Amino acid sequence: MRFHKCVGTLLLVGLLAACSGRTESGGFHPNGKAPADGDSTASSGSTAGGTGGVDANPGVGTPAPKTPQSALAAYRAYQLAYEKAYQTNDASVLNPVAMDPLLTRTSKDVASVRAKGLIWRFHNVINPQVQGSSTDGSTVVVLDCLKTLGAYKFDAKTGKRLSSWRGGTAQYQATMRYSSNIWKISDAIEGGKC
Repeated sequence: MRFHKCVGTLLLVGLLAACSGRTESGGFHPNGKAPADGDSTASSGSTAGGTGGVDANPGVGTPAPKTPQSALAAYRAYQLAYEKAYQTNDASVLNPVAMDPLLTRTSKDVASVRAKGLIWRFHNVINPQVQGSSTDGSTVVVLDCLKTLGAYKFDAKTGKRLSSWRGGTAQYQATMRYSSNIWKISDAIEGGKC
């Protein structure tokens, strides 16, 4: 019993130490990164050279097997890139995981949000399932019930939260296409609640 109390205390101290870090200047940084000492702006969070790679998704944009499981993995990577595109107002993070017509549609929407001086932060919980595939395996249709846990609109310059949306669920059907040994989402349709 004494061992459990000791471990619990150490765990609590570790969590407090991990969560207590703050920058000297304090404040909210919409892109999620505080500026380094002496910097007046935070880094954009994109990869070097502005290519907009999806850092959290190793293997994105690299050859993948022509299997439904690989299509599901690419769909998951797209969902992460989609969130990042709106958080950073940088649609180029979608290039490795999306293709037209969806890429153009989403890029235009991200540009519209950026032009208004806004940033959206949200998180979608996904549970994708393969609905079917073409006979040659180059197209896979994915069904999902997206659950948005919450969405927050921020002023891109000040970081001030302007509004929030409670979230909800929506049916989502995505078309994944296999081209040049890479799976990419090409279209998606959002339906009613699920």
